[in-house]
Amino acid sequence: MTLARSLIRRRRAPLVAVAALLASLLTAPLSAQAQTAEDNRRIVREAYDAWARGENVFARLLSEDVVWTIHGSDPVAGTYVGREDFVERASVPLVSRLVAPIRPEVHRIWAEDDSVVVRFSASTTTTSGAPYHNEFVWIFTLEDGKVTRAEAFLDLAAYRTVVENNEPLD
Repeated sequence: MTLARSLIRRRRAPLVAVAALLASLLTAPLSAQAQTAEDNRRIVREAYDAWARGENVFARLLSEDVVWTIHGSDPVAGTYVGREDFVERASVPLVSRLVAPIRPEVHRIWAEDDSVVVRFSASTTTTSGAPYHNEFVWIFTLEDGKVTRAEAFLDLAAYRTVVENNEPLD
């Protein structure tokens, strides 16, 4: 072996060790993030499955101080601070005008880090007997297994039609 090759091999060994160390440091957080993403996806999936069976999952899924934003230009659009605020001002006006609970049909759930995106639809009947159908995309940020931030995209015209054309149940 020549002196030049011997020097190259000695210099390469520390570089290989450094590269292996960097690779292990870089992949460890990714594994933890992937696990967190999968855990969050599972939590949301289980909540939607329970909701589809007719269970009320908002108390289980949402943190008490959740910040929920409904995007759009309807009066219900805006940001709600706290689970109670969201339920009372955004959810109750709709669900009180339905004869059966909304049951989601999940089309897809995506998860990355602490974010979970759910695309789903739901149908039911209003108090006047009219059908209600909507398509939803909800984006959640989870901390410690609870949703702390949520963004909702839906057909607000369909929401408004139900609220304005149906009497609430007692």
